[in-house]
Amino acid sequence: MGMRITTKARRGLVAAAVAAGLALSATGCGGGGDDKKPAASTAPSKGGDSKPSAQEGQSDTPLAELKGSGGLLLDISSAQRDAGGFVTVNGTLKNDGDKSVVVPAALSGNETEIVRNGRSLGGATLVDPKGKKRYYVLRDTDGRPLTTSGFSTVKSGESLSVFMQFPAPPEGTDDVTFQLPTFASASITISG
Repeated sequence: MGMRITTKARRGLVAAAVAAGLALSATGCGGGGDDKKPAASTAPSKGGDSKPSAQEGQSDTPLAELKGSGGLLLDISSAQRDAGGFVTVNGTLKNDGDKSVVVPAALSGNETEIVRNGRSLGGATLVDPKGKKRYYVLRDTDGRPLTTSGFSTVKSGESLSVFMQFPAPPEGTDDVTFQLPTFASASITISG
């Protein structure tokens, strides 16, 4: 029985380390890293009125705008290839409708391991049409998706910064199709 508790404790520590690493990368440690993704902390500030930095991967014009049900929109602002072999997609989920919208459970996907961890964007995929491969959202050791989670309702006019992390397609494969259940698909280009 002691072994089982130790294993669970280790899993918790690994999950905490992964979460801390994601939180650190989401807040952007200064402005020095060439291929880091400081998008989460710089996007909401709107302080870059002159011109956004190319290394931020952010611009006034989204890479894609996907329409979902009930007035939900997903603006994808960046798809950045990270040095560790990952692609991080950043964006904004917003409600352009006149009523609050309950976020469809389908956005979490249908994999039991992801669904049992609550509402998320775990159903998102990147499709490499040339290589004929589909890339699913990554998970931590406890099966939690490496994506924004813990939301259930988006009020009218409200916006929520979101991210999803995927395994990176091979170098040279930069044009992919982003898919999220209940939303239209969109072609996006991976940078970095």
